[in-house]
Amino acid sequence: MSTRNSERELIISTVRKFVEKEVMPVASAMEHANEYPHALVEQMKEMGLFGLNVPEEHGGVGVDATTLAMIFEELSRGWLGLAGVIGTHSVMCDVVVKFGTEEQKRRFLPGMASGEKRGGICLTEANAGTDLQNITTAATRDGDAYRVNGAKMWITNARHGSTFLLLARTDPAAQPAHRGMSAFIFEKGAPGMTVSRDIDKLGYKGVETCELHFDNFPIPVDNLVGGVEGEGFKQVMTGLEAERLNVAARGLGIARAAFEEAIRYAQRRVTFGKPIAQYQTIQNKLADMATHIEASRLLIYSAAEKRDRGERCDLEAGMAKLFATETAAEVSFEAMRILGANGYSKDFPVERYYRDAPLVVIGGGTNELQRLIIAKNLLKKYKDKT
Repeated sequence: MSTRNSERELIISTVRKFVEKEVMPVASAMEHANEYPHALVEQMKEMGLFGLNVPEEHGGVGVDATTLAMIFEELSRGWLGLAGVIGTHSVMCDVVVKFGTEEQKRRFLPGMASGEKRGGICLTEANAGTDLQNITTAATRDGDAYRVNGAKMWITNARHGSTFLLLARTDPAAQPAHRGMSAFIFEKGAPGMTVSRDIDKLGYKGVETCELHFDNFPIPVDNLVGGVEGEGFKQVMTGLEAERLNVAARGLGIARAAFEEAIRYAQRRVTFGKPIAQYQTIQNKLADMATHIEASRLLIYSAAEKRDRGERCDLEAGMAKLFATETAAEVSFEAMRILGANGYSKDFPVERYYRDAPLVVIGGGTNELQRLIIAKNLLKKYKDKT
């Protein structure tokens, strides 16, 4: 999929106007109240944002990875929690588009593209986050269904979503473990699946993050992704490559929002007879912040363009995710320091950016993992042939 420049500019302009007019005026108040943005989500559905990476033949918009990253940057600039509503949804769409059977695509993608079916991904468990091969949730074949037993946690969209991607063991004896894992699409409704507590988080508020419990929960055999057992780990990891890019773009959005707040404040705040923006110490901070933001943007675009060419971009996506999210953490803290006590106050949005930034550092594969992925790919790329 590729998006013409004129189409891209129109889409980004539309999203930016939506963020500036509808999101920014209410984001902080709703975030502090941990209020789910129902009205904003309805507007996002009308704009087609739930079908961004769904092909047009299945009712979606079918934008390329670069445009998708730009949209996540704009949404996260307004409110990270709002971007989260379509974040994991888009990862699930990506897996279904790439690996689903034709029947699964016809059955699920149109509803997901319209936002009527709101998606999420059920991967993480209490003892399996970065190490997904350590999952224990099992799916056992029982006639024309699989019976699922286990628990998942940190599931975005769990309470307000309806359609999910699940990674479970179908062959517990398989070695290595990932060969015994399969991916499933399931919908709420059948008995045996419980959405339990909402996890109380430092930031990333508004969008719910929950624990799910499965007790003999039935999933139809027809919902096995691709119709083949043992392919789930590969399918999910391909989806997570896309997630790293959208998390990187979310980090860029946070950093940009924090920088814009800081540079605006620095020109208005007067101390000792002049705006603090005229002090070299503040100028050095602003220069470093802007440079890291621009470098993050170029890393993201480079990885996205490689993905748009149909190439694997593990190395580039890992670099983009690492750098952009670390930039979000650094820039939001520097913005707080520029605002001083006002940056620590809930009267200004900088404290929200500062609380949101750690989520993108940890989520989508921790940055410690990204460094390992980067190093592994570098050693492969520069293999010593002597």
